[in-house]
Amino acid sequence: MNKFKNFSTNLAKILDPRDIEIDEPMKNHTSFKVGGPVDILVTPENFKQVVDVIGFCKEEKIPYYIVGNGSNLLVKDGGIRGVVIKLCKLDAVRVEGDRIIAESGVTLKELSDTAMENCLTGFEFACGIPGSIGGAAAMNAGAYNGEIVNVIESAKIIDKDGNIKELDKEALELGYRRSSILKYGYTVLEVTLKLDKGDCSKIKDRIDDLNRRRSEKQPLEYASAGSTFKRPEGYFAAKLIEDSGLKGVSVGDAEVSKKHSGFIINKGNATAKDILDLISIVQEKVKEKFDVELLTEVRILGEEQ
Repeated sequence: MNKFKNFSTNLAKILDPRDIEIDEPMKNHTSFKVGGPVDILVTPENFKQVVDVIGFCKEEKIPYYIVGNGSNLLVKDGGIRGVVIKLCKLDAVRVEGDRIIAESGVTLKELSDTAMENCLTGFEFACGIPGSIGGAAAMNAGAYNGEIVNVIESAKIIDKDGNIKELDKEALELGYRRSSILKYGYTVLEVTLKLDKGDCSKIKDRIDDLNRRRSEKQPLEYASAGSTFKRPEGYFAAKLIEDSGLKGVSVGDAEVSKKHSGFIINKGNATAKDILDLISIVQEKVKEKFDVELLTEVRILGEEQ
């Protein structure tokens, strides 16, 4: 039973009713294409609505979860109790000289295109990362020798007391897949990137090259959440997995990609349980063979069915 359904009436005083979904399947909102229903899913359209929804949830003691593009998220088959606040409608972006100011729901692809169109270089590495800038800032996302820490100037966040604050790069405490955003449970509203002036054609060539390399090496034709595991210090997760004889191993329709062992993919009809069981198998085998603990990079939410 959806015990939070009645709260949707009060949420409708904060949001447009069209921005509220009841018993919404989370498989529609994750790149893994799995996940049971959330009691209430809301898509605020501005900063004030985000602050007010979070405040309401706290006041009513309703659990809430902030999600962006759902590209680094695995929701269990039983779904999520409470409210999911999806920031996809915070999608405004503007360019001021060599700076790009983007709301948290703007995708990294859109940002890399914006940078290219304005002959700004330094963000090419992110062109194929399937996420939004809010989540990328929280995770210090990176690829191809680039990371958000190299280009971010500041971020506008909501702190645990519901205040909107601007944090500079130092206050963001960015490291490998970590930040003060994750550490203190902040919500990202907007990010300012500081880039360099460059040659538009060279920027486009770099993006085209990275997209080609990504297409050749990663199983982009299947649903996934990108790299499933964090990189253990001194190792590469994909090599550990492959050297453990796990490439192509599957549970149901969840499979360790034959193309890139660092990816667990959904071949079509996988359940979240299939994926979680496969994650456990990979962790156990790698621990057994190499005595290395593989930690998941993907965020796991919800309850069993």
